[in-house]
Amino acid sequence: MTGTAEGADITVGGATAGGTGSTDTSLGQRLGLTKGMVVQELGWDEDVDDQVRVAIEDTIDADMVDGDHGDVVDAVVLWWRDDDGDLVDALVDSLTDLVAGGAIWLLSPKVGRDHAVDPADVAEAAPVAGLSTTSTFPVSRDWSATKLVAPKGR
Repeated sequence: MTGTAEGADITVGGATAGGTGSTDTSLGQRLGLTKGMVVQELGWDEDVDDQVRVAIEDTIDADMVDGDHGDVVDAVVLWWRDDDGDLVDALVDSLTDLVAGGAIWLLSPKVGRDHAVDPADVAEAAPVAGLSTTSTFPVSRDWSATKLVAPKGR
């Protein structure tokens, strides 16, 4: 991972978030997103990484929708911090508008950062909410993404 000054690229495993540079695989594509997808953003607050948000919106070529969207979405981006409340409830709520086969991307502060979410809490909450954890990777200097999906056959 390489981090650079504000406004420059953040490259993570070949994915670039923000800035003007490009790589073969953008962060949005690494999240499995494509142009035209509808992505719902939940848990936004002043501390979110705007470069990550821009990378996602650039990939889908649209703004992310909020919790009041009221229609089916292809994916959910859930920003979550350790003091945000009950993670199981948030994950269940994230499923409300999610299309079958869609993914929830849980974005949380990295371990060691303020408000970091213990990975064991995610591992415990996911199956209670009817989800499986498939992968986790850094998306910026301070945030990690964990992909949560409904198990096959549900």
